[in-house]
Amino acid sequence: MTAYWIATYDEVTDPDKVAAYANLAFPALTGAGGRFLARGLPEQVYELGEETRTVLIEFDSVDAARAAHDSRAYAEALAALDGGARRDIRIVPAVE
Repeated sequence: MTAYWIATYDEVTDPDKVAAYANLAFPALTGAGGRFLARGLPEQVYELGEETRTVLIEFDSVDAARAAHDSRAYAEALAALDGGARRDIRIVPAVE
């Protein structure tokens, strides 16, 4: 079943570290089968009004998304991030 990796950035404390992370994370995640569907700041917000950077990546399954997160290539991206942002990542299965 398709799964979605959803990341929201509550705070970016070091844009250079986030850029270094992104340069490593994109090939790590696409190489693991991820397809980036959305990335950036919202065009419109409702209810809480949080204008947080959001990333949406589609994977073939929850297991594929977990494997991407736990991969050596993604670990290198996380090392580059090194506290440069406060964020939340969740993997959510698609509705059938």
